[in-house]
Amino acid sequence: FTDWLDIQSGFVWNTTVTARHTMDQHSHVVTSNFSALGPLPDPSWYSRGLVFSLCFSVGVPGNIAVIILRPNWEHLSSLSQSLMLNLAVSDLLCLLTLPLWIYALLFGWIFSLVSCKLLAYIVYCSIYGSLMTVTGLSIQRYFLVVHRLGCHQVRKRLLLVLLWLVAFILSIPYLVVRQVTRDEQWPGCRAQYSSDAQWLAVLITETIVGFASLSTVAFSYIRLKRKVNHAAFFNNPKTTLLITSIIVSFFVLWVPYHTTNVLGVAAIASKHEVLLKFYTNAWNIVAAITFLNSCLNPLLYAYMSCKICCVCQKKEPLKQNPRASQITNITTVAEQC
Repeated sequence: FTDWLDIQSGFVWNTTVTARHTMDQHSHVVTSNFSALGPLPDPSWYSRGLVFSLCFSVGVPGNIAVIILRPNWEHLSSLSQSLMLNLAVSDLLCLLTLPLWIYALLFGWIFSLVSCKLLAYIVYCSIYGSLMTVTGLSIQRYFLVVHRLGCHQVRKRLLLVLLWLVAFILSIPYLVVRQVTRDEQWPGCRAQYSSDAQWLAVLITETIVGFASLSTVAFSYIRLKRKVNHAAFFNNPKTTLLITSIIVSFFVLWVPYHTTNVLGVAAIASKHEVLLKFYTNAWNIVAAITFLNSCLNPLLYAYMSCKICCVCQKKEPLKQNPRASQITNITTVAEQC
């Protein structure tokens, strides 16, 4: 019986040792595999992926609907329709790249250097194209309503070609600086600057263009709002809501981005490490939020822009209004917006 216990104990001991040895080998293999893949990405990347997914699922159908349906555009001028269509196309082009960026955030960049550069270039061309189009729409409405200057002599094709040419030129730096790099062994398509001077040049150019566009849009729509409020014929809450929504959404989505760029310029110029780290973390967040602008543009500029002209078509008795002639003139101009 004692010999039998010794045999059983030996069997149990050998089995335990073998099992532990097998588990150690398995753990070593798993650890080695994870080491080869590198550490997992920063948790904030998953939130960016969620924002990108939301923008893609909402923005792509919205912009496609605008391109196909062109809702209530019969009241808009030919130039306004062309700018609206160009805005939807540029936003759609930007949003269609999001699945690749989402995949890269979750699993790393597995594509080539050429695809990294081209994809970044397409995104920035689309963003600048959208920004230039919004600015063009603001300027057109400002001159049309405030100064009563029509745009019938403007060549639409030439205007769109110049608009996209500016977008192509402004996006060239991103075609140069984008590289496939590894952040703690995690591959990604990121901007890799050869010097601080190059980094500053890119940020300053982007900031100047961004704030110039923001200022133009704000000035145009504020003046437009004041002009239409001076006429009782235009004193409509829907029109006020539209203009306010355009200004607020544009500022809420773009001011944080360009303000962060200003912090980046200050951090790089002063070589302040803490501020530079804050800028890097903040940029990852605000850059993802700016994609929401491509989702809101179809709603604000396509589905709601007709309200300005629809208000113009409503009839009101003018005999009790001492400013009837002025209102009629503004109405005639606004119908062409």
